[in-house]
Amino acid sequence: MKPIQVGLLGIGTVGTGAYNVLKRNQEEIKRRAGRGIEITMVADLDTARAKSLVGPDTQVVSDARAIIANPEIDIVIELIGGYGIAKQLVMEAIEAGKHVVTANKALLAVHGTEIFAAAHRRGVMVAFEAAVAGGIPIIKALREGLTANSIEWIAGIINGTTNFILSEMRDKGLDFDVALKDAQRLGYAEADPTFDIEGVDAAHKATIMSAIAFGIPVQFDKAYVEGITKLGAQDIKYAEQLGYRIKLLGITKRTPKGVELRVHPALVPAKRLIANVEGAMNAVMVQGDAVGTTLYYGKGAGSEPTASAVIADLVDITRLHTADAANRVPHLAFQPDQMSDAVVLPMSEVVTSYYLRLRVADQAGVLAKVTGQLAAAGISIDAMLQREAGEGEKQTDLIILTHSVREGTMNEVIAQMQGLPTVLAPITRIRKEELA
Repeated sequence: MKPIQVGLLGIGTVGTGAYNVLKRNQEEIKRRAGRGIEITMVADLDTARAKSLVGPDTQVVSDARAIIANPEIDIVIELIGGYGIAKQLVMEAIEAGKHVVTANKALLAVHGTEIFAAAHRRGVMVAFEAAVAGGIPIIKALREGLTANSIEWIAGIINGTTNFILSEMRDKGLDFDVALKDAQRLGYAEADPTFDIEGVDAAHKATIMSAIAFGIPVQFDKAYVEGITKLGAQDIKYAEQLGYRIKLLGITKRTPKGVELRVHPALVPAKRLIANVEGAMNAVMVQGDAVGTTLYYGKGAGSEPTASAVIADLVDITRLHTADAANRVPHLAFQPDQMSDAVVLPMSEVVTSYYLRLRVADQAGVLAKVTGQLAAAGISIDAMLQREAGEGEKQTDLIILTHSVREGTMNEVIAQMQGLPTVLAPITRIRKEELA
């Protein structure tokens, strides 16, 4: 049988990995897919560099539309990234009747509803395993492996850069700025790390997982996004003393009122497996009603780990290439006419528990006033830690862990406590997730 012919848009880090892994493991991949898979065309603006990376049988062009226009190309891999030209090329490939494989989480999180609708209309597949958590097959697990379950919640460390920074802060007692510089020096963080450290990258991925888990449209604009830039080394130290570690989590949860979709730093009990995921590694916990808790762990980025996911998508499409479109796995796990209209809750309606750090005057009555305000709002205290003031010091840190409360209520109480004359600095608030 004639091999499936693939066109690759962009041969950067992941594109090079996909080309090399496909070539290296071609016989094994062919045995699994039922026919050969060959990248026969590559589009890249730097054609000289691209030609140096591929064999003589692979055509290199500077114009991506030459690949889309080629009737011999069955599948287009989009590895350009971003929302702009990448979206145009993906939509043009779909309209041309090509299947699409993409690692572009930003594109799918923002424009996925439009892209999937176009693909459904044309009867082609858009596969995106590589868009979330690199080499970890979390999309396939959610769409297929856990399809018997009603998914209750997902919580994931889905950005390696921030996890590396937090690991360095904990292990070495570094402040955020120092740990970030180390991450940049070692190649874990970009020169402009904004998307990573501000939580945007993780929110793109959480948005996609939420849509698949709950059968809702992708709605990145409704996600709550908070990064790690305001975390202090002292908070990581205090959390450790209380039996917790701080991780940047992407969380989505089904509740009676709607769906939670949020990214923020969170205290996680140190005894949880996910709390012990260190360095640039990724991990995703999924809670299903039938299976209970499952954990998926591995490399969330890198040339060949991400290429592994890209090629898995190529194999899936090759197997289903001739299948009736109605019998394929739906893009977002649920049939397009069975999508839910469940609302994504505003952050003020989310219920969780909290870590509070207050810099307070070291004098009698301070603790009573703070705890009195919490009690008046119906917020109960889970644990408390007060640093003993050193000789000559007139202020100290007061650490409070609360039980679950609505975020809007907590915001009101924090504002009240901030108004106390004995609270001497902005209150630090970090959410706490037991992940039980």
